Amino acid sequence: MTDALSACAGLPVVAFAPDEVLLAEGGTGGRLYVLVEGEVRVTRGGTEVARIRTPGALFGEMSVLLDIPHSASVIAVTPVRAHVSEDAMGFIEATPAIAIHTARTLAQRLYSTTGYLADIKRQFADKSDHLGMVDTILEELLQQQRSARVTRADATDDPRL
Repeated sequence: MTDALSACAGLPVVAFAPDEVLLAEGGTGGRLYVLVEGEVRVTRGGTEVARIRTPGALFGEMSVLLDIPHSASVIAVTPVRAHVSEDAMGFIEATPAIAIHTARTLAQRLYSTTGYLADIKRQFADKSDHLGMVDTILEELLQQQRSARVTRADATDDPRL
């Protein structure tokens, strides 16, 4: 995390008051935030999914990398200070420490999520009701993500875009 913060030394620092929104679910903007200090809550569909206070934590990277709207909101719990890059993709491409930090962050999330999903599958494998459909639901979610990637790839090949 220290390397990530050091790599952001040239970026401006923005302050947020408690309850102020850094990123809004469904919004766009191409910004990347790197937490300097404070605590944020991450909500998706109005449900809190995480609280983060680790300096160097990233916000907005998935939206930037996938060229999609933000999948969650990030809201200050305490006073927050964060580095902000207005050209997040350019910053990631030009800053190896941030690219590696972003890759590690996403790899950790994927590792945690797949572990969680495996646990759910084990817990409900013997159920014959809707809980036993976890495999089917997970495969459908994966298929939707694959379809969205193909659609975006096709759209970016369109010379009119």
